[in-house]
Amino acid sequence: MEVQRDSSPVVLRVDHVAKSFRLPTEQATGLKMAFLNWTKGIKGYTEQRVLRDISFEVRQGDFFGVVGRNGSGKSTLLKIISQIYVPEEGTVEVKGKLVPFIELGVGFNPELTGRENVYLNGALLGFSRSEIDAMYDDIVEFAELDAFMDQKLKNYSSGMQVRLAFSVAIKAQGDILVLDEVLAVGDEAFQQKCDAFFKQVKEDPTKTVILVTHSMGAMKQYCNKAILIKDGEIVASGDPKTVADQYSLENAQSSNYFRTKDQGEFARPLGLNARVPKLKVTHEGDKFVDGSQPFEFSVEYEFTEDKPAYLGLILQDVRRGAQVYDVDSQTESKGIRVAGGHHVMRFSVPLDLVNNGEYRIFATMREGQTDDAAVPRSIAFTNDDNCCYFAVRSKDGAENGVLNVKAMHIDVLGLQD
Repeated sequence: MEVQRDSSPVVLRVDHVAKSFRLPTEQATGLKMAFLNWTKGIKGYTEQRVLRDISFEVRQGDFFGVVGRNGSGKSTLLKIISQIYVPEEGTVEVKGKLVPFIELGVGFNPELTGRENVYLNGALLGFSRSEIDAMYDDIVEFAELDAFMDQKLKNYSSGMQVRLAFSVAIKAQGDILVLDEVLAVGDEAFQQKCDAFFKQVKEDPTKTVILVTHSMGAMKQYCNKAILIKDGEIVASGDPKTVADQYSLENAQSSNYFRTKDQGEFARPLGLNARVPKLKVTHEGDKFVDGSQPFEFSVEYEFTEDKPAYLGLILQDVRRGAQVYDVDSQTESKGIRVAGGHHVMRFSVPLDLVNNGEYRIFATMREGQTDDAAVPRSIAFTNDDNCCYFAVRSKDGAENGVLNVKAMHIDVLGLQD
């Protein structure tokens, strides 16, 4: 049963928060060099804007997800929420005791026993000895380390240390628990125990959790609200499934191979040239489709020569790394003949046979060689910035495998003795 939290009090308010860091670029070796750099306007550092105008609210009882690619600013945001960093702009209001676990095991001393480390970690989190006394038995029971608590931590295996740190994290009796990438810890049995704990927390209207994770499955399973951060800004917020889908598409588009490269004043995007200065695949409309209707897209190109050229189109499954289908431009018989000049061609492709996933369509252009017109020569291709990315999200579609049950099935032919 889903807990209604819209009427619960706000326990965390982040209002127009911004944060920058100074990265050193040139170090002065003396007063003379420092003076010369000053006269030239050389500061010796560049300013990196990590967070830009971040605002959101977390209510009591929320299981709030924060996702984003590495370098997006999410960890910096958590450190500001945890009062490790101070924002340059904006404010953060916290109501209740916030317990941050940005990195598991930070503050543990290998020369101390497990018992001593629990009390040390609790003190670092701001708990009194009596408060730690009240939590201690629950922490040890959850970690399943009762027989080892009086041994020095340096004698623990790495898995035992992680289990102890994680148990301190989730059993600390705070009002707001902040967790950064700490779900996949321990062996399978311990992970099942953690899963049961988080399901219990999810149903408790008094517990508030802020979770940073790269696991979209975990976010969909636990969270009731989420935000997606990209380049220091919130680009999606609200329903965890919608945010997770947007993150998957952003991740697919950002993790491919052929990015635009700046090669100087006369440079063109990677894959293009003076003969083909434009080649781009685009789609008008929502990038999330259910696959029930053919997917329509356009290819805009410019070919500056008046000679035979051929367009090739490839539909690729980005998540699984598979090529679903291609219109080959290796031969004239399969390639799409294009005319010289600046044109836009429209296409459609059926998607009712593919499973849920992230896909992209990219294009190539080739010309027929004079010595062997049957083997066209490549002259251009679309890089990742000029491809068309979209995602299929069907309630009947599966998450594993490219083709769905409509396209593939196995028939029983009989039993052979």
